[in-house]
Amino acid sequence: MSGVEWTFIKIVIGMLLILGFIAFNAILLGYGERKISGFIQGRLGPYAVGPHGSLQMMVDMVKLMTKQIITPKKADGFLFWTAPILSFMSVPVLFMVIPFSPSFTVINSGLGIVIILAFSGLNVLALCIGGLGSNNKWSLLGAARAVSQFIAFEVPILLVVLSITLMTGTLSLSEIISKQGGFPWQWNIVLQPIAFVIMFVASLAEMNRVPFDLPEGESELTAGYSTEYGGMGFGLFVLAEYTHIVVASSVITTLFLGGWKGPVFSGIWWFLLKMYILCFIILWIRWAFPRVRFDQLLNLSWKYLIPAGIFNLLATALLVKLF
Repeated sequence: MSGVEWTFIKIVIGMLLILGFIAFNAILLGYGERKISGFIQGRLGPYAVGPHGSLQMMVDMVKLMTKQIITPKKADGFLFWTAPILSFMSVPVLFMVIPFSPSFTVINSGLGIVIILAFSGLNVLALCIGGLGSNNKWSLLGAARAVSQFIAFEVPILLVVLSITLMTGTLSLSEIISKQGGFPWQWNIVLQPIAFVIMFVASLAEMNRVPFDLPEGESELTAGYSTEYGGMGFGLFVLAEYTHIVVASSVITTLFLGGWKGPVFSGIWWFLLKMYILCFIILWIRWAFPRVRFDQLLNLSWKYLIPAGIFNLLATALLVKLF
C-alpha cells in the first residue's frame, strides 16, 4: 500500500470517528445543558425517557429528522437550505487538526491554528445566508448582529493567537502543546493569563452563547437568524453550536492548558478532562448571567478586549526579544 493510499484511508477513518464524536457530544452537551439548567432553576430537567432522561436527546433528534421540511413562502429556497448545511459542513474539518494526543491527530498540520480560524469563519457566513434567505426582518436583524459580533471578537482572538505564536515560535498545535509541561504552572495560562481571559470571553461571543447570544436573542428577535427554521434545518444549527463549544474548549485546552499533558500518565484522557471542564463552565454560564445589550457587547470588544490584546501582544514581543 502506497503512502498516498494509507493517508487517504487514515483521513476517512478519522472523519468517521470525528462524525461519531460530534454526534456523541451533541447528545451529551444537550442533555447536560438541560440538566444543569434544571438544577440551577430547581427543576428536574429531562426525566421521562430513559434513566433520568438520558435518552431524551436521542428521541428529540429522531423527532427533528422526521419532521416535514417546510420552506417559507417568501424565502429564497437555495439560500435558506444552504445556510444550515454550510453551518455544519465546516465542523468536521475543525476537529481534523486538533491534537487530542501525541498519536491521535487526523492531519498533523504545521498551520493547525490557521485552519481552525479560517474554517470557523464559515459559521457566521452560514448565519448571514440563513438570515438573508429567510426574508424575515427578525432573521435579517439577527444575521446583521452575527456579522458585527464576529468581526468585533475575531480581532482579539487573532491578537491572542499572535501572542501565543510569538511566544512558542510555531503555528502547529502539536508543537504548542509540546512546549508546555505537565504541571499547571508549566502551562501557557500562567505565562499568558490576560490572553486566556480574552480568548475565553471572545470565544463565548463567537459561539453566540449567553450572555452574548444577541444574534438569536429570543426576547428581542424571536429567534433571530433561526426564526423560520424547523425540523432538521434547525437541528443542524443546534448541532453546529454544540460542536463549536467542543472545538473552542479544545483550542483553549491546546493553547493554554497543556493539551494531553498531565502530572502523570499523559494522554488523551487529560485532554478530554480539561476540555469537558471548559464545556461545563460554558454551559453553566448560560444560566448564571443575563444577556447584555448589543452596544455593551461591541464596547466590550472594541474598548476593552482589543486594547488589552494589543498590550499583551506588545508585552509578549518585548519579553521574547529580551529573553
